[in-house]
Amino acid sequence: MVARSGIYYTPTYIIEYGAPGSENYYFETTEIHDDPKVRRFIPHEYLDAETSRRMWYRKGEQTYPQLASSAVDIVKGGGKVCVGGHGELQGLSFHWEMWSLHDGGMSNLDALRSGTLRGAEAIGLAQDLGSIEVGKLADLVVLRKNPLENIRNSADVQLVMKNGELYDGDNLDEIWPAKKPLGKFWWSNDRP
Repeated sequence: MVARSGIYYTPTYIIEYGAPGSENYYFETTEIHDDPKVRRFIPHEYLDAETSRRMWYRKGEQTYPQLASSAVDIVKGGGKVCVGGHGELQGLSFHWEMWSLHDGGMSNLDALRSGTLRGAEAIGLAQDLGSIEVGKLADLVVLRKNPLENIRNSADVQLVMKNGELYDGDNLDEIWPAKKPLGKFWWSNDRP
């Protein structure tokens, strides 16, 4: 029905109602608190609060893979799935949503399409965004490792191109056409 209707399905798995969202799983299985990039871009007080509230769930309580399998069925039926989100942890929650689609059985390529081209199509901007083609905006990310080999490589950003300017993916210092450090954020401090 979803495929035949032509609508775009945009689920979110980070937050679920009546079951633990995948956000809990990623907090439980990754040490994002100590990631230098995360610590650079997220205020320490916020990061400390988010990562210290650990909850654990038994393996059978994690339902997001079963829920994500319905998105896989939609894609297999010719439908269009986008990556949704609630913006729980800026910079990572979008990746976690793609990883959740993969955990539901979606191929790495279809999960990446859900996070790029399908979203651009759904909001009517596919003529400008969502894929690399002549005539489209050249805002893109360059990854260190291939996400087609492992979907979790989507978060290993090496470079960012935005409006014709190239930035280092680790610190967002401009590296081309000029070299300019990003500088400190207003909330930055030297405390760990």
